[in-house]
Amino acid sequence: MKIHEYQARQLLAEAGIPVPGGTMVTSISDATNAAKTLLDGGATLLVVKAQVHAGGRGKAGFVKLCRSLEEVTEAATFMFNNPMVSVQTGPEGLDVTKVLIADGVDIESEFYLAITMDRANGTNALIASSEGGVEIETVAHENPDAILTQRIDPLAGLQEYQARQLAFDLGFTGSQVRQASSIMMKLAKLVDETDASLAEINPLIITPGSDGQVMAIDAKFDFDDNALFRHPNIKEMFDPTEENDSELKASEFGLNFIALDGNIGCLVNGAGLAMATMDIIKLHGGSPANFLDVGGAATLEAVTEAFRIILADSKVEGVLVNIFGGIMKCDVIAEAIVSAAKEVGFTVPLVVRLEGTNVEAARKILKAAEMDIPTMQTATDLEDAAARVASAVSAVC
Repeated sequence: MKIHEYQARQLLAEAGIPVPGGTMVTSISDATNAAKTLLDGGATLLVVKAQVHAGGRGKAGFVKLCRSLEEVTEAATFMFNNPMVSVQTGPEGLDVTKVLIADGVDIESEFYLAITMDRANGTNALIASSEGGVEIETVAHENPDAILTQRIDPLAGLQEYQARQLAFDLGFTGSQVRQASSIMMKLAKLVDETDASLAEINPLIITPGSDGQVMAIDAKFDFDDNALFRHPNIKEMFDPTEENDSELKASEFGLNFIALDGNIGCLVNGAGLAMATMDIIKLHGGSPANFLDVGGAATLEAVTEAFRIILADSKVEGVLVNIFGGIMKCDVIAEAIVSAAKEVGFTVPLVVRLEGTNVEAARKILKAAEMDIPTMQTATDLEDAAARVASAVSAVC
């Protein structure tokens, strides 16, 4: 689960990590009022930042530095009335419904700081770079030596000596070493306490002057969905407006749905089978529009809803059902196909490959429904199924 920057700032502040003051607003008038409060309080520089679950806001013009009430109102008006389009959003962009109005700070130096899973070692790792303020992927590609890493022991946690050494290696000096290492320790504790899968501060900055303060001015958090039951306060931060409608609908029925860019819908059981199904579709010249994993314990109602979700996608010009029944029974899938045909209707080619538990019963169900589902074909194996659906979609196009 992802959260917005203003929520990430809140978590950092509660953990004792210095962040600039700010207010999230949902309208132009609220933005103006929030800015007036900050300016009346002595602020001379404000930053207006769109709150969306995508990067590239600055390059897209959705982060604005403002020095007057009029500039804030103008920036907020632009953001609320235009979709944000960046390399991470696609050409359609994302609508902005929330904006952060925050204190601006002068910056002397920028750093990158993050904690995430090191899959090679099976532990969390503290990752840092003296080249903050830019995409870490760019730094990793162009100057990999600028990225420093400290493994975090899963039992002992991050040690103070590790944080201090990393602060020195990044170039912090004097009291800033203590400030930076303290932020690292607090961030590691926050990750451990919240089951975060990613905690990123970019940039971590030093304000100008010999007594410059180390603080976080932008942050990003991802959380393990499977651990949210332990963290109701974080679960409340979920913003459904930032999610794909079909993915949300699928989650209500315990289904896993991932939208893609092709034109062949895929209904499968199991992530590994989904990957293999998409690969073989591509091998035969097709392109997956999504994959929808019904798992092993989906009910007839849930599987019927899965077909409804797939067929609601206007890009879908054909559907491939590939089920290897273990816990998931093939006859349940067959009954769901018949149910979906009655409730939704299949107007696009449907290719079905079933194997495993109760497959003979499933084949009888499908055989009896052939007259009612004229677009349906049954396949002997996965390769046959992929070839059939790719050919059928190609013929339709």
